[in-house]
Amino acid sequence: MFSISTLVDVVRIPPSLFGTTLKKAAVNILKEKYESMISADLGYIIMILDAKIDEMGKMIPGDGGTFHKVEFEVLTFYPKLQEIVLGEIVDITDFGAFVRIGPTDALLHLSQVMDDYLKSDVKSGIILANQSGRTLKVGSKLRARITAVSLGKVASMGKIGITCRQPFLGADEWIAEEIKKSGSDTNKPTKEAKVEVS
Repeated sequence: MFSISTLVDVVRIPPSLFGTTLKKAAVNILKEKYESMISADLGYIIMILDAKIDEMGKMIPGDGGTFHKVEFEVLTFYPKLQEIVLGEIVDITDFGAFVRIGPTDALLHLSQVMDDYLKSDVKSGIILANQSGRTLKVGSKLRARITAVSLGKVASMGKIGITCRQPFLGADEWIAEEIKKSGSDTNKPTKEAKVEVS
């Protein structure tokens, strides 16, 4: 889920940036520190949106920079268990596929694609279902449910697991087929039960 969060920090403006505006210098420093970071509380920090910098800074003896309190907004993506996400396959491996959801990739394990025997052809970049003949390839768009989330304490580590083994999940064309089948089933006339009253 995407959201906007407000954070507070203190930034050090080095003397080399004294010629630029205070806000521009602070935002550039915040971007270097926070953008592309993973937080256990916030999830993936995508970008700095806006910042309010306290113009009155502090100096520390022996340090030529100034320190300013900053309140800033960040755009974040926090994957939640059971959330339905849209994604695109970016890589096929022996054990499944990596699907781009928001700013990161999630693992779609072969066992979570569908109820069918699957073959993964890494060279061709395709996953093929034995019985149904359905395929997934790099570039396929799909809908999936998040089944596992692990946002570690290390700033660059995050793991997400997804599944397509539920109704109305999977590649867009599979979902269209399921909707068509379910729609045709509802149009069939139902047999009325005859009840004898004595």
